[in-house]
Formats: sequence, structure tokens, C-alpha cells
Amino acid sequence: MGKVIVHNQITVNGAFEAPTPEEWLELDADSSDAGLEQLILADALLLGRKTYEGLAAVWPHLGEDPSMGHYAERVNGMPKYVASRTLTGRLDWNATLIEGDVVQTVPELKDKHKGNLIVSGCGELAHTLAQEDLVDEFWFWVNPHLWPAGPRILDGVGPIRLQLIAATPYRSGVIWLRYRPHVKAD
Repeated sequence: MGKVIVHNQITVNGAFEAPTPEEWLELDADSSDAGLEQLILADALLLGRKTYEGLAAVWPHLGEDPSMGHYAERVNGMPKYVASRTLTGRLDWNATLIEGDVVQTVPELKDKHKGNLIVSGCGELAHTLAQEDLVDEFWFWVNPHLWPAGPRILDGVGPIRLQLIAATPYRSGVIWLRYRPHVKAD
């Protein structure tokens, strides 16, 4: 059975969006290699409409960039499941539209896949999955920056108590934090 993993790059103070990624993302070889390893182990991406449209506009063209080669190859080749109430019909970029209620469909996708289902982004889909207890793990790649403005990770979700699984620091100052929702003892 696959796991649903909410995966995000954030700053120390929880910002996940800046005017340009160059202003806070630490793109070092160590954490980038670890991120690629996690993508290789994953079976599919689980995306909301906005994230899907944003990624689909960029990633198919990144295969032409030698610095993005293995990442682009993996991301472009992966199956993608897209949750949307407004999209209809067939999707591009190796994507399938989730028909019906995402809360009912995600457990079926977990049964179908043995590897991870990576939720990239922290919008409405990630909020829904977290609130409905459908997230198995949260992965935060914490970048050593403070960003004064902008949206914060999963703002408005919770309360959800998390249990630390692992913390992996990298030379750049990036720390990969892995959490699972804390299960209360009976």
C-alpha cells in the first residue's frame, strides 16, 4: 500500500512562496540528490489543479535543461493524479483527472500503488487531505532563510500533532524534516 506524502520546500518561518525561488531556495547537490532519490521511490504525483497547471507549464520544457536532466526525466515520466472541480476531459503531461470525491478516491489510489504518492504544493488539496487524516507523512525541506511576507505552509489546517520520524541536515543549511501524524494511544 502506498503512502500519501505532503512534500514542500519552505523557509525556517514556514513561507513556501517568494517572488523568485532564487531568493531563498538552497539548490545544493546533497539535498537535491536526496530529493531525486525520493522521487525515484515514488509511484506518482498527487496534485491540485493550480499546482498541476503551474508545473505542467514548466516541467515538460525542463528536460532540455542539462542541470535538470534526471529530475525532469523522473517528474515528466511519473503518473500524475489531478484533483479538480473545474477541469474536465483528458489531461496532458501523463496526468489523470480524479473523477468524483477526492476523499473517497485517495484511499483507492493508495491501494493501487505500492510506492509513495507525493503531494506537491500546499493548497486546497493538501489542506483537504490533512483535515481528512489522509496524509501518512509530511516532508518539509527547510531552507535557511526567513521570508517576511507571503503564504505560510498549511495555514489554517489543524490542529494536527506531528511525530518526528527523521531530521537530515545538509551542508547548505537545508534540513529535511519527516513527520507522521501523531497517533494517540487508546
